[in-house]
Amino acid sequence: MAMATRRGPGGLSLSRLLHSSSSRRLIPDRCSGAQCLHAIQTRPKTSLRSYHSEHSAVRGLQGLLNISPEVADAVATNKPVVALESTIYTHGAFEQDLLLEEIVRRNGAVPAVCGILAGVPTVGLSKDEVARMVNEGAKKASRRDLAYLAGLGLTGQKIHGGTTIAGTMILARLAGIRVFGTGGLGGVHRDGHNSMDISADLTELGRTRVAVIASGCKGFLDIPRTLEFLETQGCFVSTFADGRTGDVDFPAFWARDSGSKSPSVVLDEQQAAAIILAQEQLGVESGLFFANPIPEEFAIPREEMDATINIAVREADEKGFSGSANTPYILNKIRELTLGRSVPANMALVQANVERAAKVAVELSRRLEWTSATPETTTHTIQVPSSLPLRVGVREEPKIAKIEEQRTSTADILVAGSVALDLSCDYSGSVATGGSRSVSPALHVSNPAAISQSIGGVGHNVALAAHLVSDEGKVKLCSMVGDDIAGSTILSSLSAAGLDTSCIRQLGHEYPSTRTAQYVSVNDAGKNLVLAMADMAIFSAHSFPTYWNSAVAAARPKWLVVDGNWAAPDIRTWIRAGRRSHACVAFEPVSAAKAARLFTTPDEDENGLALGLHPRASVDLATPNQFELDAMYAAAREGGFLEDPRWFEVIDALGMVGARDRFVRLTSAAMTDAGIPVQTVQLLPFIPTIVTKMGANGALLTELLGPEDPRLRDPREARYILARCVTGHPTVGGVYMRLFPAVERVGDVVSVNGVGDTFLGVLVAGLAQGGRVVDLVDVAQRAAVMTLRSREAVSAELGALRGEVRLAAMGLAGVEGDA
Repeated sequence: MAMATRRGPGGLSLSRLLHSSSSRRLIPDRCSGAQCLHAIQTRPKTSLRSYHSEHSAVRGLQGLLNISPEVADAVATNKPVVALESTIYTHGAFEQDLLLEEIVRRNGAVPAVCGILAGVPTVGLSKDEVARMVNEGAKKASRRDLAYLAGLGLTGQKIHGGTTIAGTMILARLAGIRVFGTGGLGGVHRDGHNSMDISADLTELGRTRVAVIASGCKGFLDIPRTLEFLETQGCFVSTFADGRTGDVDFPAFWARDSGSKSPSVVLDEQQAAAIILAQEQLGVESGLFFANPIPEEFAIPREEMDATINIAVREADEKGFSGSANTPYILNKIRELTLGRSVPANMALVQANVERAAKVAVELSRRLEWTSATPETTTHTIQVPSSLPLRVGVREEPKIAKIEEQRTSTADILVAGSVALDLSCDYSGSVATGGSRSVSPALHVSNPAAISQSIGGVGHNVALAAHLVSDEGKVKLCSMVGDDIAGSTILSSLSAAGLDTSCIRQLGHEYPSTRTAQYVSVNDAGKNLVLAMADMAIFSAHSFPTYWNSAVAAARPKWLVVDGNWAAPDIRTWIRAGRRSHACVAFEPVSAAKAARLFTTPDEDENGLALGLHPRASVDLATPNQFELDAMYAAAREGGFLEDPRWFEVIDALGMVGARDRFVRLTSAAMTDAGIPVQTVQLLPFIPTIVTKMGANGALLTELLGPEDPRLRDPREARYILARCVTGHPTVGGVYMRLFPAVERVGDVVSVNGVGDTFLGVLVAGLAQGGRVVDLVDVAQRAAVMTLRSREAVSAELGALRGEVRLAAMGLAGVEGDA
């Protein structure tokens, strides 16, 4: 493929710079919003005109509505999105740090805080922008206020507006967001039939198709008249059963019951998502309201709340608090009368509502995917028991449209990879000429050895390590075994270890090359690998893409780990399945020979399985050793991946010329001369986070940062910033490179098998809990040391690190030291 000539700084051709023999010493930096790896969390705002002008709901806004790139991308690619109101922050709750955005992300969705920022209607406000609105003062913004504040903004009057439920619904609908999580709905005030004091939230629900999830309406409102008003407006109202059967009450904010029966009941998020989708497909434009009862442990009994509310309402009337002053007075009085219990109850219900909204958004996104997807074959739905391995005894793949999704089938981590019977042959040494003891086995002769057998395979090892440091049921392994003694042994071993085997396929003898995978390693006297032989034909000879997609859709993982034992097309199929289910994707190369499988062709194959680049990279994380890294880089270069214009765009943004000194400072002269730092940087547009395992030299983290990543401005992190964006690129901020020294020099090595797999398993376990790679590397290294001292492929003692992994995921473990 011909390569376009691009000029770098100083007129030097980037094609020559990057592809010449000296390219290992010079290279640009890369950046990506990688705090959660797969979500670009904090990019600068862009107008809808430059992003998605064809969207029918927003075509008329063009210069007025501002949508963050992350939210715009999520809407365009059907990722789950949850709208959040800004009034909850701007009018008193910001300092309580509700962590609503973190709750949304933890449940697999993208948060979109809505508001008016300096006169500009904005969807996807950052934390800094919300803080600015709080500090500089923001007006409440309902439907009537949006044009007023935006119009003044056009004249230069930059007024902030915290959007209410009604205002947020409008901005969410314009941005294409379907689900909105909040605290409590406004309603008809007591004596509202005379005062006409009725919240604009109710009329908005009658004309704007957004699903609002809240804990009913405030208990001091007239709930029966509120429900009647919503019915008149044509708004669908339902209450989550929350484990109850039969009729349930519409909740009353602090109390789970109100005395008024809910118009309807939904059992779970799946039912809610189906109703939202049906409303959209029928073209009904009114909103939907799903009431979510406050969690039982925070609820205040209805009788107590009724008495409290009656006192507060009576005092407000007697003291003349009406209109906009009425609600604040009543809320303060309720807080006083409940001895402060209403405050934690309020916070708990908001958080529960937002969590429920995120789960509904995820289910809705999945249903939309199914609606638009083209089946691979003529299919029907079957149910697969979650406790049994799937056994296949026919040549044609069973026609499975999807695995019936059950609550028990989900997992935070799904590992798609090999499981094998491992034989480890440790050379025990012999007397050589001159009386000295040899270290390595001799060729062409029989050598004395201690031989042990265990269950291994990269996929198994990663899954087991993640399982041992995670809560029960959080990890699934998807793999294949043969119908032989080894396969039966593996299934029994996995079940005994507590690993879910429902996604393990056992192939019948009707298939060719169905031997259960086996791996034989020969190690020297120091337990270092000398030679390994692997029979993994079962993974390269068989492909069941429909089943792979079904397994991922059923598991709904936060992280999907794919190892290189699969054939190249299957690796792409797994990655694509992960993206369709909104999972972060990690790639474990396995070996230098298999590492290249990720970079098979730069073009889409017949199944449309192209490898994406930043800012829509298909793979979020890779953990090669230095030899696998070299193989990946060579495959990408020889396959033409480094000639893609999108690759040049990222690389050009970093403007790195003459970077050898920086590489040496951040790593070492030996590593720089070996080309390790430059290779990681060149692969960043395809894999935004790369952790290169360096054995006794530790681990090298190379990460593409987004322009608003806090590490770019943190003085403590300045020493690790390899490069910063020089072109003003909207999604590239810089490159973070940090060498983590080995946590321990191990002299009593028992076996090197599974060490790298253990490292990745523990790392992903922490990431699935919301952690950052930079905070998890050291605990992952400690886990690897434990496996070094174990005869098993994964140390059975890893469970001792569970608390440490949890703390590291919270950013609370360890103290930053020199790298």
